[in-house]
Amino acid sequence: MTESKPLLICEDVTRRFGSLVAVDRMSMSVEKGEILGIGGPNGAGKTTFFDVITGITPASGGRIVFDGHDVTRMSADRLCQIGMARTFQLNAAFDHMTVLENVEIAAYYGRAPRLFPGLRMGSETRKAATDALDLVGLSGKAGKLVAELPVLDRKLLMIAGAMATQPKILFLDEPVGGLNSDEIDFVIDLVRRLMAGGLTVVLIEHVMRFLLALSSRVLIMHHGSLLFEGPPAQVAENDRVVEVYLGQGTRERLKKHFAVSVEATP
Repeated sequence: MTESKPLLICEDVTRRFGSLVAVDRMSMSVEKGEILGIGGPNGAGKTTFFDVITGITPASGGRIVFDGHDVTRMSADRLCQIGMARTFQLNAAFDHMTVLENVEIAAYYGRAPRLFPGLRMGSETRKAATDALDLVGLSGKAGKLVAELPVLDRKLLMIAGAMATQPKILFLDEPVGGLNSDEIDFVIDLVRRLMAGGLTVVLIEHVMRFLLALSSRVLIMHHGSLLFEGPPAQVAENDRVVEVYLGQGTRERLKKHFAVSVEATP
């Protein structure tokens, strides 16, 4: 029986800005259906790593293989069209347009090349957009201007736009930053539903409750390189991770969290 290959493979991926090495020979693989979490202090290179993988910023070195194809030099639009979608830390949407119009644009341009865009989106595009809004719970706000949306809805809109492209893998960059506890729980439930549908997810997040609740495996970056890789329960056991990122207080809270989780397991 032939073993399935990882959906995404990064080999020694590097990004330099002059003398600054923002991403330093990062290697990782992501299996189909996995949720991989990436953490680390500010300036660790996490978002730049995302930018390189998703084609927004070209790699200075290394190799990226997605779904069996070398995509190292592929543009962001083509990567999206072959199944790689992402969200951003900051709100990325057209404020003067409606929620539905924003997701329709993502569905129209994100699923196939459009050398000669038509005047109409078409029924398939409309269905992909409305299905995505239903998925994230924004169908009731389809006609609202994006400028009127609160923070949570703007984050959900980015996820809806990404899902409307029908991705194989979704990159989420700090999807719960600035949200309250109930809103974080809502996004946790949403990501779990996406995973249940077979989607592969890679996420960056500083909110450890979110990162560890969802991830089957965690990477911690520091100074552009890999500091730790392992299961969520082992993050707080690593002295270097505690020293450069978590701190003793967070370490103790995480230890208590996982101790309670083990006791609650039948």
